[in-house]
Order: sequence, then structure tokens, then C-alpha cells
Amino acid sequence: MQVLVRDNNIDQALRVLKKKMQREGVFREMKRRRSYEKPSEKVAREKNEAIRRARKLARKKAIREGLIAAPRNKRLDDRKRGSPPRMPAPSVERDASTPTET
Repeated sequence: MQVLVRDNNIDQALRVLKKKMQREGVFREMKRRRSYEKPSEKVAREKNEAIRRARKLARKKAIREGLIAAPRNKRLDDRKRGSPPRMPAPSVERDASTPTET
């Protein structure tokens, strides 16, 4: 795996490297190899992973075909809930009978 460092920006290069490793499943693999996994546990895990992949694929296909609604975008939902609604500034009504200074 290779990451380019631009303008000596190590922080950005590390973020890119972590993202690539996450996509490749390196962290998941390291966690799984910390301890011995019995063959029966391995078969059960792989079966569950295959079921999860099949469900995800079927869900995406159903969304594409319009059979089920697409999930909401989390970022927009959080933004809506995070801040209270803005109150409009109070309007000042002037009485026509009193002259205003200019």
C-alpha cells in the first residue's frame, strides 16, 4: 500500500493511509488474528458474513428498483436536530403620529 506525502503534510497522509487500510479490511483482519479461531467458529463467521453481504446486495437492488425507500442521509438529519430553530428578529413598529429624527 502506498500513500503520497504532499508538502510534508504527514497528518493528511496518515488519514489517507488509515482510510485505505479500513477499506481493505486490514484492521478487521488484525483484530480477528489476535487469538486463535476454531475451524467451526470460522465457518460460522464466514456464513454470517455471506448472509450479511447477500442482504445488503438485495437491499441495494430493492432501493434501485424503487421497492423500498432509500435511507435518510444522516448528516442532514443531525444538522436539523443539532441546532434550535432560528427566531426572526423582532420587528419595530413605528407610530405614524410621532415624527422621526433625521
